[in-house]
Amino acid sequence: MAPNLFAADGGGAASARAAGHWPQAVIGDMDSLDAPLRRDLEAAGVALMPVAEQDSTDFEKCLQRLRAPLILCLGFTGGRLDHELAALHALAAFPAQPAILVGARDVIFRVPPALELDLAAGTRVSLFPMGPARGASSGLKWPIDGIDFAPGVRIGTSNCALGPVSLRIARGEMLVILPRRCLPEAARGLRAAHGG
Repeated sequence: MAPNLFAADGGGAASARAAGHWPQAVIGDMDSLDAPLRRDLEAAGVALMPVAEQDSTDFEKCLQRLRAPLILCLGFTGGRLDHELAALHALAAFPAQPAILVGARDVIFRVPPALELDLAAGTRVSLFPMGPARGASSGLKWPIDGIDFAPGVRIGTSNCALGPVSLRIARGEMLVILPRRCLPEAARGLRAAHGG
């Protein structure tokens, strides 16, 4: 699904190497790229793309610089909670990038203004607003039409697909969380929504 591999700083590069892969490039501030790994990457012809500023995370630096029909993002969930929250922030901050966080149990991505998901009946569909948000749906057990979502006010945890689901987000930023087994459906829906 994602034939081109890029690494977010030294942690991403080390994870890629541990899995037996060479990334095409390493993007980040390079603060976690140790000297031996740097030498190995340079010897293998891996491009190093240092970004000196400290106002964004390495994940944000990657999203700012990559252009693809779909970006699958591994290693950004299940670790430190502050890093995971920063990754969720990045999904909302870069709405033009069709990116999916792939975790051990879930996939998470920003809902574009219009999204079609070919889900099986009974699939868990959770919606989490990243600020005030409003939209409409079809194919959910509990429709979201007319509901004002916002963190600390109203979220949409553990809704249920009745079959294929349509989401329309009229205002604000909303994340959708699906079981990991739904990655192919999420990828198809997100690519179609972004014209890919």
